[in-house]
Amino acid sequence: MSATAPQADPIRKYLETARAQIGKGELREAAQTLNKAQRIIPDDARIFMLAGLMAEKSGNVKGAFEALRRSVALAPDWGPGLLELALLLARQNQFQEAVETAEKVARLEPGNLLVLAGVVDIAHRARHTEMAVRHLRRGLELVPGDVQLRRLLARDLGSLGQHAEALDLWSGLIAQDAKDTEALLGRVQTLLAAGRPAQAIADTTTLLELVPGDSVYAYYNALAHGITPPHQPIELNRHLFDGMAEVYDQHMVRGLRYQLPKIVADKILSRYPEKRLNVLDLGCGTGLLGVCLGRIDGFLIGVDVSTKMVEQAARHSVYDRFHTVNLLEALHATPASLYEVITALDVFIYAGDLTEAIPNAHRILLPAGDFYFSCEAAPEDGPDLVLQANGRYAHKRSHVQALCRQAGFDPVEIENLALRYENQEPVQGFLVKAHKAAAA
Repeated sequence: MSATAPQADPIRKYLETARAQIGKGELREAAQTLNKAQRIIPDDARIFMLAGLMAEKSGNVKGAFEALRRSVALAPDWGPGLLELALLLARQNQFQEAVETAEKVARLEPGNLLVLAGVVDIAHRARHTEMAVRHLRRGLELVPGDVQLRRLLARDLGSLGQHAEALDLWSGLIAQDAKDTEALLGRVQTLLAAGRPAQAIADTTTLLELVPGDSVYAYYNALAHGITPPHQPIELNRHLFDGMAEVYDQHMVRGLRYQLPKIVADKILSRYPEKRLNVLDLGCGTGLLGVCLGRIDGFLIGVDVSTKMVEQAARHSVYDRFHTVNLLEALHATPASLYEVITALDVFIYAGDLTEAIPNAHRILLPAGDFYFSCEAAPEDGPDLVLQANGRYAHKRSHVQALCRQAGFDPVEIENLALRYENQEPVQGFLVKAHKAAAA
């Protein structure tokens, strides 16, 4: 696309006005403004780029792709149009083309920091951490010492297991600002992942001095002292899953071959083929169980701490209601004898201790009801509850079975299976079906 001097650009004012209108959600007005611009220059790539942004904001994803692809066709080497197409592809989980397009933009505009930010965002969405690291290093060549780029690079290096370099970056940030809580926490998390918890005590102590009573800092302080907290803070899980919400389905189902919702839905429907039942889905996430169940003749209630996950689940239009609360609070507050089925799939790996959850689930179930839940497997010759290096809890099978029987469940069926795959390796765990006895 040829550069046009501002004074010789007859549609610049319309484009600026339309962008502002789109930003404010004034989509009808933006469409009118773009129509005026198009009457002056019918085939300007900038018009179609803005039309794509407008279409996406209105919920018309198909129209957004058509407009952005038209923009790119008109100006194949114009960075802004290519970047917006790449970002849309990433937001729609079309990661292969998103990455390829992003890399093209980066080659075209290697010194553009806005392009760099978009490319790094796409890499993170695509779970392509190596790509993100490469571009973050390039960014630090452009802007040496940039605090945000160093934070992002340290976090990504830590996730790749490159702990020494990550620690150097975190330490440099802390030396620059001793009260940088993000850097302090980053160094704590890296030291824990590197198997050096005692070295994190000084930082967790500092964090609690800076923010007394903070539940997340207290959690990491316990880990630094070698203590396994029974539960993770709600704030920690909310932040984690809010950040994953838009890409969760693609990442879990396609990337990690996660099949638990389908497996459990099939078990439920085999017992209730007419779908006449009430279901409480604890840790419903983006609603994968609901998708597999479909509409039921009863209530399907979702519980999750992440508002962003619930927003994704609501799009399926199969849940009757959601509660954005901690699952232990939800169980405690729910009246007795209400549901035929309760599920908690891939939830207790974050919730931890089950001594309250299992008896409460038994209380809430109707007679002859079923409680389905999954756990990652801890070694039978070790503690009942293990917090793994990846930040997830594992449970000992025999302990879980004992808790179910103590709560009154009988029978308790436990099926060993691969819960998902990470780095092409199966994550070993088990699925529990705990049955509440029928009324006498």
